Amino acid sequence: MNNNSNNYRFVIKAVPVGTGRSVDLARPMKIHPLSYQELHLDPEYTNYADGRFTLEKLSHASADQMYWKARQEIILRHTGEHPYQISGRDAEKLLQRIFPRDISKVKVGRCSYQFACYHDGGMISDGLLLKLENNKFWFAQGDGHLFGWYKAHSTDLDVEIKDPDVWVSQIQGPKSLELLNKIIDKPFKGNFKYFDWEEVSIASQKVIVSRTGFTNELGWEIYISPDNDARKIGDLLLEEGTKMGMLLTASPGFRGRRIEAGLLSAGRDFTKDRNPFSVGLGKFIDFDKGDFIGRDFLLNADKKCLTWGMRVENSFALVDSDIVLNGKKIGIVTSSTWSPYQVCGVSIVHLNDPNFGPGTIVDVLCDDGQNNKGEICKLPMYDVNGDIPRGIKVDIPKGSVPWRGIN
Repeated sequence: MNNNSNNYRFVIKAVPVGTGRSVDLARPMKIHPLSYQELHLDPEYTNYADGRFTLEKLSHASADQMYWKARQEIILRHTGEHPYQISGRDAEKLLQRIFPRDISKVKVGRCSYQFACYHDGGMISDGLLLKLENNKFWFAQGDGHLFGWYKAHSTDLDVEIKDPDVWVSQIQGPKSLELLNKIIDKPFKGNFKYFDWEEVSIASQKVIVSRTGFTNELGWEIYISPDNDARKIGDLLLEEGTKMGMLLTASPGFRGRRIEAGLLSAGRDFTKDRNPFSVGLGKFIDFDKGDFIGRDFLLNADKKCLTWGMRVENSFALVDSDIVLNGKKIGIVTSSTWSPYQVCGVSIVHLNDPNFGPGTIVDVLCDDGQNNKGEICKLPMYDVNGDIPRGIKVDIPKGSVPWRGIN
């Protein structure tokens, strides 16, 4: 196996109901170039953004252990996020069509959270936009199909859309910036602010790093290109990080933290059938910037939020379970897990009626097989101003702060 290759071949087998015979569904998939670091830990992967695998499970640590590492120390996660490159004279013009947020406000050296919508306001995908040059951008997207969307809306523009074959790893937790300062070949010339990106040298390899992540903890992300010796970067990152207690993690290790922070998952918490207002992302729409795909619909859409958090005592709600009030379904669980910090189940839920919101007590089917009481709450569940990822709040939680429960 070539550890610097992205083109591993995985065989996916399906068993048709009632036959007992497996059917090969083999197809080439792409996996992160640093995944060689995971292979001895019995990894399990799931299909993610446009044919990439993302890590779902590792055998060396529980989800709770991974969670606490992110909150108290440092974690490393190799993601399936897929950066696409949009460049050319009309690059900004195309992105202004695609995204509801004003691209002209993004400066070179900065990142911006963005999402794309269909004409009817339904959501396609979201991600991180990096402005590399005046006419050159990367958009590192989550799950969803945007490449064809760019192509379909660029026929009259001078723009190039391509896959630069760049891969993203996240380094998150209170010690994350300390590790970055240890492994870069030269110190930063200025401040490395939240949502900045910088080109740095790590193990003599030029890479882009950004002060971003999907945990709402202090952290950064590294973008590895085909020109890099991925093994040199990965070995140094893991060696120095391990000295600081860093832990390789999979999706369950950060799921609780991103739910607590109200970070939405593409295809789960927002879908083609939900518009940005209904999932609480209306603040990222700039109607004053001019036309964009979905603008006419969103101008007249109901602006009320239907997406909230939920806490459950002693267990956690099952994903896709009905939210029930007085025997009637009022919504659905879109993401859910256990919070070791709050010592309760935490979920993101989507309701059918804006009259129900924080403080509503509901019934929901949970992991223990029982219908338990849940309480709808606001998102984020704590650190409302995002002071942790900005480095403003630096006190590290020493242990659990249990939720008081349903009164």
